[in-house]
Amino acid sequence: MKKIVLFFIAFMGVAFAGDVDSTIAGYSVLAAGVGLGLAALGGAVGMGSTAAATIAGTARNPGLGGKLMTTMFIALAMIEAQVIYTLVISLIALYANPFLG
Repeated sequence: MKKIVLFFIAFMGVAFAGDVDSTIAGYSVLAAGVGLGLAALGGAVGMGSTAAATIAGTARNPGLGGKLMTTMFIALAMIEAQVIYTLVISLIALYANPFLG
């Protein structure tokens, strides 16, 4: 783990060398990548727990399977919307960066 952190610190020193605009652009790329990765991770965990709860509910009461599936699909759409919002903000930070002068 220490080697990976040391590699990233060394990479950041090389990647962000230069003027202020390139430093801000470099940090924007780093923030977009980390933010999108965390959003995808959170979305995947949320979708997994939603599906597990729906399967458990259907196993307990098979008569409610249709209602549970409908509710699950609505919940999955809302979870996925959060990841898509993060993607949009990441794309704005990368291509229409408001921090660059």
